[in-house]
Amino acid sequence: MTARGFRYCTPVLLVAAALLARPLALTAQSHITWSDDEKPIVQKLHGLRSLSDRERPKATLQLALEIRQLPASPHKEILADQLANLATEGDPGHDTLQEVAGTLAQGLKEQPPPTEEGKPNSAFVTLAQLVRYEHVQVSSDNPQFAAAMSKLEADDQARQSANFTLTDLTGKSWTLRDLRGKVVLVNFWATWCPPCRKEMPDLEALGKRFGPQGLVILAISDEDATKVKPFIAEHQISYPILLDPGRKVNDTFRVEGIPKSFVYDREGKLVAQAIDMRTERQFLAMLAQARID
Repeated sequence: MTARGFRYCTPVLLVAAALLARPLALTAQSHITWSDDEKPIVQKLHGLRSLSDRERPKATLQLALEIRQLPASPHKEILADQLANLATEGDPGHDTLQEVAGTLAQGLKEQPPPTEEGKPNSAFVTLAQLVRYEHVQVSSDNPQFAAAMSKLEADDQARQSANFTLTDLTGKSWTLRDLRGKVVLVNFWATWCPPCRKEMPDLEALGKRFGPQGLVILAISDEDATKVKPFIAEHQISYPILLDPGRKVNDTFRVEGIPKSFVYDREGKLVAQAIDMRTERQFLAMLAQARID
């Protein structure tokens, strides 16, 4: 996640969660003075996570349309980026994601943000991720968008060739390449990440359902074992929990925010990945790419 967005959990969101009922201007965007038209949208963005899974897609779609009607300004692009980050938590439906992406593309076209230390602005990366991983269609002739797409392709190439050896909470060592012949789902998570916690029961159920067919779930956390062990015991998670001190494997996979999941088929080919929290239905679609369903 970027400092402006919500797609991925970062420690900053611990503060944001505590201030969830307060205006966004008091949290991540304290330097912004929102207009009267923007303030209701800011409040609705804060409330998205509190909605039920049934209500949230409709609210997301409505926000996309409301943001699109705002006059061109840097604020519009920021709000569109934040909505795009939140929209990928779960399964709002392809049509909703298409509207969200269209709103973000419009905001970026009207007020293109500058590059960030010579790299594509994070909002262009967000848009590129929607196109590459959520299969929406947008049009952008901005060089930052092209650079962002190239970056994602390079990231995927790195993940395809990635390997690691990590130890789980029981002391057992796991090496990714040694699992050829299995379908492997690598999940990056943390105890403090709300979307991570939300998808864990589905991962647990999938592990039990497909374990006999060769599915191995490896969940990787960069936290200390003293934090992870009691959490796993409390939530009765049975799939392997691997520890990544120093974030070396996170860096190898180019994980800049969580949750993230990657599925490798029995030949070790990366066949599916998720840029955010997934539902059971979405995980099943990912596993189908590895021919386990």
